[in-house]
Amino acid sequence: MTPTRRSVLACAPLSALAGGVAAQAAAPAVMVSTWDFGAAANAAGLAAHANGGSALDMVEAGGRVAEADESNSSVGLGGLPDRDGRVTLDACVMTWAGDIGAVCALEDVVHAVSVARRVMERTPHTMLAGEGARTFAVEQGFETRDLLTPRAEAAWREWLKTADYAPRINSENADWGGRPGGPGNHDTIGLLAIDAAHRMAGACTTSGMAFKMRGRVGDSPLIGAGLYVDDEVGGATATGVGEDVVRVAGSHAVVEGMRAGLAPAAACRRVIERLARLRGARVAGSQVALLAMDKQGGVGGFALQPGFTYAVTDAAGRTRIERAGALFETP
Repeated sequence: MTPTRRSVLACAPLSALAGGVAAQAAAPAVMVSTWDFGAAANAAGLAAHANGGSALDMVEAGGRVAEADESNSSVGLGGLPDRDGRVTLDACVMTWAGDIGAVCALEDVVHAVSVARRVMERTPHTMLAGEGARTFAVEQGFETRDLLTPRAEAAWREWLKTADYAPRINSENADWGGRPGGPGNHDTIGLLAIDAAHRMAGACTTSGMAFKMRGRVGDSPLIGAGLYVDDEVGGATATGVGEDVVRVAGSHAVVEGMRAGLAPAAACRRVIERLARLRGARVAGSQVALLAMDKQGGVGGFALQPGFTYAVTDAAGRTRIERAGALFETP
């Protein structure tokens, strides 16, 4: 009989009750990204790869596709705003050499992932925030515009009628391409890539949780939480409720699991189980999902709740959508 949330949270070890793991790719992956909309991001990354681009070029190109998609209510232009009606973006990048760059609470600039790369390449710092990040972006020649689209504004005004802050599981897929409504939330497209020189890089970019408190920053721009890359081992990225990812340094913990010999899906599952043990019933209705790729192109993911998907692309350009295993059964 399938265990309930209550029985899972009451028992240990959780690994004995966890769902299945995602299948490994038939051919080694060169790029992976979170959610169904990751397929279009991977296509852009593969085009950069074909043109001789680095792994960093690949993940930046993919991130920019998601950021420019007005139908995507969780990333970039069209992202749902905070409770004050302002769209603020967070992003980070990390390379094979341990170079990192990030921005958080960035306003008026669509391509936060590219600004994060500029922080890495053109400043002595690893993160810029708020007005400082915006000023830097303008100085670097990035165009500014109002990120609040009419459809996102309509969703915000509808939300104001109740102001009920209740994040919904897997809203990235549910709201993408349709009209966002209700408390659509979450964040994030996370991307990992391996280039022709067999170097790895990653990126993570988001508009954050819909209707968040002004100034809220989740896991997405935090190296070790929303993203981590180690060129000796592999990389990982996270999506879902960022506060819970931060609690367990999610992506770094996954990479360390792979370093210890776990396959990508097993490493993700171990961290999800740890989070469930740590937080108990407080995560029973939340989604946190992790995605990993090792240096051999093996891929796997795991989540608290069913419904987390990710896009996997191999060197021949074949892309498929995988559905990750999950700790809890469908409600």
